Amino acid sequence: MAPPAELQHQLLAKNKHHSSTIYVHQPRAGEEEREVGQVLGCRPLSVAALTMHITQLNRECLLHLFSFLDKDSRRNLARTCPQLQDVFEDPALWPLLHFHSLTELKKDNFLLSPALRSLSICWHSSRVQVCSIEDWLKSAFQRSICSRHESLVNDFLLQVCDRCPNLASVTLSGCGHVTDDCLARLLRCCPRLRELRLENCARVTNRTLVAAAAHGRALQTLHVDFCRNVSAAGLRRLRAACPRLALRAEHSAAMIPDQPPRGVPAPGSALRKLLPR
Repeated sequence: MAPPAELQHQLLAKNKHHSSTIYVHQPRAGEEEREVGQVLGCRPLSVAALTMHITQLNRECLLHLFSFLDKDSRRNLARTCPQLQDVFEDPALWPLLHFHSLTELKKDNFLLSPALRSLSICWHSSRVQVCSIEDWLKSAFQRSICSRHESLVNDFLLQVCDRCPNLASVTLSGCGHVTDDCLARLLRCCPRLRELRLENCARVTNRTLVAAAAHGRALQTLHVDFCRNVSAAGLRRLRAACPRLALRAEHSAAMIPDQPPRGVPAPGSALRKLLPR
């Protein structure tokens, strides 16, 4: 029989800062109350035994336990039995998702669901510099490097658009291949989006500013830092159209924008007039 819910919570509270292991303690006859008090660091409790299996914890405690594990540890623990797999697939476990490399987006150690509220993809790698080079200036070797991951973020965000309509915060850093079209769709499909932070996203242009003005009904914060193809004129028009928006563009307008081959219009130049004047 599973220990009382109160005892389960105390066991988790006692161990959550040390490890994800549930300590098992089996007192000898006549020592239950004294030893329970020592294990929990509280007054003695009248409990017949503390020995238990992790699957004897109730659903709330299991979700609490899983919440202290990283994505890989959650996946590994879930593979041990169907009950823990069911906990892993509970949307309540996944309100936050943080990724530190693009390869993490291809793993099966997370869940996308309407419960997702905050998403961040922050890629800090030497390859980010390669991705930031203008396409027509890349060597064959550089293009081959980019081809391995250039669609990962866009494809992932399209899944987010379909599965996570309640998303409230998105941070993208070093995502050199994320496009204006993808961000515009994100703004349309996630009407509760309040914060959009973009940093060093080379393909982001004034078209994203247009989309923010048109579709960001709940948007309160927009950062476009180190996004070289966002212009000062585009930022001024967005500020005029959305005066309550907390807009930040650190160094973006001061950077040198992409310079396409002669005869090809600059990215977003034909769309700048779409922003309200």
